[in-house]
Amino acid sequence: MNKPKPMEMASRIPQSSSVPKRSRSYFDTLWKDIRRDKYLYLLALPGLLFFLIFKYVPLYGILISFQNYSPFAGMMHSPWVGFEHFQRFFSNPDFAMLFRNTMAISLLRLVLFFPLPIILSLLLNELNSVIYKRVVQTVVYMPHFLSWVIIASLTFLLLAKGDGLVNKIFESLGWAKVDYLTNPNLFWLMLTIQSIWKETGWGTIMFLAAIASVDPQLYEAARMDGANRLRLMWHVTLPAMRTVIVILLILRLGEIMDVGFEQVFLMYNGAVSQVAEVFDTYVYRVGVQQGQFSYSTAVGLFKSVVGLILVVFANWLAKKFGEEGVY
Repeated sequence: MNKPKPMEMASRIPQSSSVPKRSRSYFDTLWKDIRRDKYLYLLALPGLLFFLIFKYVPLYGILISFQNYSPFAGMMHSPWVGFEHFQRFFSNPDFAMLFRNTMAISLLRLVLFFPLPIILSLLLNELNSVIYKRVVQTVVYMPHFLSWVIIASLTFLLLAKGDGLVNKIFESLGWAKVDYLTNPNLFWLMLTIQSIWKETGWGTIMFLAAIASVDPQLYEAARMDGANRLRLMWHVTLPAMRTVIVILLILRLGEIMDVGFEQVFLMYNGAVSQVAEVFDTYVYRVGVQQGQFSYSTAVGLFKSVVGLILVVFANWLAKKFGEEGVY
């Protein structure tokens, strides 16, 4: 008998319809996927445009951190200096002060502020009255929509040494007035309290969404086993929030070098300059006010690189412990 040739045997093997043809290019596949899920891509289009225009296109500007940039010469004709601006920044005596202030404010927020939305979400979940729960949520959400200008103005009205409401109350009680706004020892804590008051309620949204996805049968089974409210929170509600907590913590670590320019700038004064000067205000002062564009861009690039390293490391650590992570 004549044995079939290898080419004839290959032709007899049934071809799976799920495997794309070799001649089908990547772009053809992408285009068919877009046509199939066109409404989902249309829904995501505003977010994609936002990141493309305001996040990715400006990345071209980081090149000036390696140049002696001149607005008149432009980026293409400004002389290259390599890492000169980074060396100048790291050898600057202000670097230690900026790093200390930025990290201190960020760590205070991480330790004192980050757990509060979780605790508030657990407490809101325990409210039985739907109407009362919605009223409380509305009240705690409202400060988020106030600008930092209003927050700073309220702080001055409350804590000013001369005419502040708090010191007026102290004076009526016969106590000594306290100068909160110009006390360097209170500045970091004051910023943290402002952030807590403004953003704690808004931060509960993600956690409440995670709690809403919990199967009610888990609560019923736990109650049948004799679990009280505290046990339900610890063994049912918190595990359901764990993934969201880990993801938000990773993202928060990525922003550890960003303490918020507007808030610090509005509360800044000469008496607290040694504890109030952070990377954001420093970039504004040397970049905008003094016109050192390349140097300030190098400072901003350093912040971004540190944030990226922290996100990658925290995500790797989360996956190592069995969590999902950001990516």
